[in-house]
Amino acid sequence: MSSHDDELQRIARARLPEGLRAETLAVRTALAPSQHGENSEGLFLSTSFVQPSAAESARRFANSEDFTYGRTSNPTVRSLEARLAAMEGTEAAVATSSGMSAILLMCMGLLKAGDHVLCSRSVFGSTINLFAKEFGKFGVETSFVSQTDLDEWRAATQPNTRLFFAETPTNPLTEVCDIAALAEMAHAAGALLVVDNTYASPALQRPASLGADLVMHSATKFMDGQGRVMGGALCGPNHLVRDIFGPVIRTAGMVLSPFNAWVLLKGLETLSLRLKAQSEQALAVARWLEERPEVSRVYYPGLRSHPQHELAMRQQSGQGGAVLSFELAGASPEQARARAYHVIDSTRVLSIATNLGDTKSIITHPATTSHGRLSEAQRQAAGIGQGLIRLSVGLEHVADIQDDLLRGLSTLPN
Repeated sequence: MSSHDDELQRIARARLPEGLRAETLAVRTALAPSQHGENSEGLFLSTSFVQPSAAESARRFANSEDFTYGRTSNPTVRSLEARLAAMEGTEAAVATSSGMSAILLMCMGLLKAGDHVLCSRSVFGSTINLFAKEFGKFGVETSFVSQTDLDEWRAATQPNTRLFFAETPTNPLTEVCDIAALAEMAHAAGALLVVDNTYASPALQRPASLGADLVMHSATKFMDGQGRVMGGALCGPNHLVRDIFGPVIRTAGMVLSPFNAWVLLKGLETLSLRLKAQSEQALAVARWLEERPEVSRVYYPGLRSHPQHELAMRQQSGQGGAVLSFELAGASPEQARARAYHVIDSTRVLSIATNLGDTKSIITHPATTSHGRLSEAQRQAAGIGQGLIRLSVGLEHVADIQDDLLRGLSTLPN
């Protein structure tokens, strides 16, 4: 090997040694740098790529691995996909324009009329609507079952069940499912298990190592971490990500923009540090809320009172995550909602918004926002009451977060 070749191998990020830890992969995994040797991954804002000849252009268009057109591939997006796959421990990943578009891509690639899906009834409201309403129009049936009752999953399995879909922890009640047990059940039925890993992220949890076939993300949340861009992803084996989802995304076009991919690449570099710090803060807030007389229940996997606490600690690297929810008592749904609104509107530091995973703490009322488009029956089945408040804990001082909540809690009408 020439000295020039040796130099290229030394600086090429794509030729990392084996056995690196997740934190290192989150910083170093990417395509090799250009001839300029940039240390921060390049941002390629180009919709097309010049080809050296007509024959080479034809070859590259026939090979989806080469760069030809922005809807097919982009170096910045490819770097993000490589990094996320490395962090999740999967062969490949495909990035999409949002988390919901990742689920849409998955459904378009794997399902057809007459197929059946089993889904936790505790997942994000838009996920429920996508399965029940949008794909229901095309002849795909979905049954919604308890997040935590394996017997319900088993009893609802049909001969035509193709997918098990679970989100763990769930939004907003932080219910935790047994990934390994669901994987075993799905595989025995000839189905695939898909896990939405948005809440925990690969910094805390790697579903593929527990048997999940596909891992889905809303990268808009913790992967970005500062509320700047939207994105989504599916991680899994090559035969699904490249052979099944690749042709669909090229045709349907739910691709991630290069700029958003570049922002997410930077976000992944600090993901493990942020999640560790935010999980510690969330645990402190959750413990404090449990002691408040105005709060009837706190939902947080890091608390020993959480029904799946031990399972969560095993699956999530001993961390509870950065999101919690708490319930205010109310004599009626209207009174409960008024009390929740009072606490939310009394804050002066927390952001009233529907996102989560930001370094800024965010407070919201799930029954009228993230789950507002569900029917009341669907909300009740999912356990989303009018007195429920969700809090995504950021990086402010934990005492300031508590003081801000206390402005409303201490002034609630009797």
